Amino acid sequence: MKKSRGVLVLALTAIVTALLIFTSAVGFGPTGTGAAKNIKTGLDLSGGVSITYQASKKSPTEDEMADTIYKLQKRVEQYSTEAQVYKEGDNRIIVEIPGVTDANKILEELGKPGSLYFIAHKDAEGNENYSLDLTTGEYKLNKTIEELEKNGGIVLTGTEVKDAKAAVAQDDMGNNAHVVSLSLTKEGTKKFAEATKTAYEAGEDSIGIYYDGSFVSVPNVQSEIKDGNAQITGMESAEDAENLASTIRIGGLKLELTELRSSVVAAQLGEEAISTSLIAAAIGLALIILFMIFVYRIPGLVSGIALIIYVCLDLIALNAFDLTLTLQGIAGIILSIGMAVDANVIIYARIQEEIAAGKSVRTALQNGFKKAFSAIFDGNITTLIAAFVLNWLGSGTVKGFAQTLALGIVLSMFTALVISRYIMYAAYAVGVRDEKFYGKRKERTPIRFLQKKKVFFLVSLLLIISGPVAMLAFKGTSGEALKYSLEFKGGTSTNVTFKEDMSIADIDAQVTPLVEKVTGDRNVQATKVVGSNQVIIKTVTLNVDQREKLETALVDEFGVDAKEITSESISSTVSSEMRADAVKAVVVATVLMLLYIWFRFKDIRFASSAVLALVHDVLVVLAFYAIARVSVGNTFIACMLTIVGYSINATIVIFDRIRENLAAGKKKEDLETLVNASITQTLTRSIYTSLTTFIMVFLLFVLGVSSIREFALPLMVGIVCGGYSSVCITGALWYVMKTRIKKQKN
Repeated sequence: MKKSRGVLVLALTAIVTALLIFTSAVGFGPTGTGAAKNIKTGLDLSGGVSITYQASKKSPTEDEMADTIYKLQKRVEQYSTEAQVYKEGDNRIIVEIPGVTDANKILEELGKPGSLYFIAHKDAEGNENYSLDLTTGEYKLNKTIEELEKNGGIVLTGTEVKDAKAAVAQDDMGNNAHVVSLSLTKEGTKKFAEATKTAYEAGEDSIGIYYDGSFVSVPNVQSEIKDGNAQITGMESAEDAENLASTIRIGGLKLELTELRSSVVAAQLGEEAISTSLIAAAIGLALIILFMIFVYRIPGLVSGIALIIYVCLDLIALNAFDLTLTLQGIAGIILSIGMAVDANVIIYARIQEEIAAGKSVRTALQNGFKKAFSAIFDGNITTLIAAFVLNWLGSGTVKGFAQTLALGIVLSMFTALVISRYIMYAAYAVGVRDEKFYGKRKERTPIRFLQKKKVFFLVSLLLIISGPVAMLAFKGTSGEALKYSLEFKGGTSTNVTFKEDMSIADIDAQVTPLVEKVTGDRNVQATKVVGSNQVIIKTVTLNVDQREKLETALVDEFGVDAKEITSESISSTVSSEMRADAVKAVVVATVLMLLYIWFRFKDIRFASSAVLALVHDVLVVLAFYAIARVSVGNTFIACMLTIVGYSINATIVIFDRIRENLAAGKKKEDLETLVNASITQTLTRSIYTSLTTFIMVFLLFVLGVSSIREFALPLMVGIVCGGYSSVCITGALWYVMKTRIKKQKN
């Protein structure tokens, strides 16, 4: 790169950085387009709409309620992946949608759940079940639903539709057309095959889709459909297709629901939660940049600029893609700041190694980026695979986490491999060429990690075993192996009407501490109903005595009328189906990561060792949850998923160095020495990355509110554990597998 071009690159970098900072902080136009303040936030940060439905059936079964909740959860995810659906009492379902304030609009768009029917045009005698009203231009039923059920006119009900999605397909003319793709249950497939055969043989007759008292579509049957997959055509726009798909999905509920009440609720957490998280982020970012400058000098300064660009791009992208940000999401972003440093550390460590080997600064820069690429690429792609699967198979919080994670991975790779590279080359072009500006790393004598492998394995085994032991002990004494929060096991919702309007800050400062003291619950969720003096307090399940004590405390402390206090049992916001989705997603992601590592490293032992180390980290953190009695809720899922991504990334770096040393003609070298050398060569990276990530999370723990601290504490354990396993366990596992298989062959 010529000097003039280097000057231009640096000038453009300064302009772009300033522009990105301004955009993310202030935005453009009267509404501040692009600003972080416009990012859609969850119930915990900005509130939203709360809708209470009641089942028309007096005594619905647990299965009917669970199925309805799960399908309704899928339905409301079009508004936000962080929307929550849970049971209240015996026959009521609460839907909470963040980031919206117009309850009536949501109710209109959501529709009345239930009552979806696929109706044959004619009965067995040729009489029309429905016909076109020429005066209105709309189809109408000629018979009641009860009559249609008796004469077999109802082909399918909504419960026999597995899923409905808006899509784009080519019509007979080769043009793109908006359609709705249907997938049916096994029983629905059989029924629909018979119905479509009859309709097709009758001259491509129609099958009407009847929902909530009117026909939403009357498509003609153009062929017999045997595989349970069908398309509804005739939509004028993508919006029409999505609305119809949504209608069909919600019409698949087992129960018919009636709206009982709706309201706008304020944020569950006050401004303090956001402000302290932002302060933690700012301090952490500043400390990391100073640390990188101190260690890597000019490259450290470059990484600081790239890091600022990364944060701004992440915030702008969250806004652009309309992703919902929760407090856990903020924690995830702050964590990603620490992890984004990793790629830069790998690159700059390589540059220093090349300079120490006698290479010129120019050659060192080129080789540094080149040699670091495989470790960065494989580590990030492996984690990106996990994010893709979690978004594909997961639901609710898992899906939201996956989207945020994937976005962070892509942007961190871009800033490290593209932005940092151009800035570094530009700095060199303008005259920053002396070795002293880049540092020189002395080659270390290999540390004998493998000689201590038995000790490491024993320590890990004891840590892992401590989890089940603690869980059994607490199960016997308290009845709970883990301390499940209300998100996992349900709890009690207490509705209190105060004599005066209380702000979120007042609730946080006065009400929440009182509730925590009376109930012993440290994960209290309190929010207010906008436009009233009502406050909704969610806690773990309270017995009669605890409810009475809480009622008395509220009356004595705030002068609340006891008649204005009501309590209801609520189900978990993380349903069994959602937990099953999460487990399935993690299993599939783990398998795909194993296959990818196997493919890239051409050795199943690398893949097996990486997965075992990943499982090791998860089990150790689980043990911490059990021993420390940290609440297991939505943050638990986010924490475990974060550790999975962090662990696999750290392991890949070491395996990449082992692979490189094996390929560099060092195969004749004693394998033990080679592995020890590889771990030692990457030790600085392992320490620095763990340290920078730990700093961010530690600040979050120190400055954050109680709910954030419950996320940060086990995450710090996971970071330390991930660093330990990558250095002390993964290489040793691979070595043991390698030597044992080799011995068996001999």
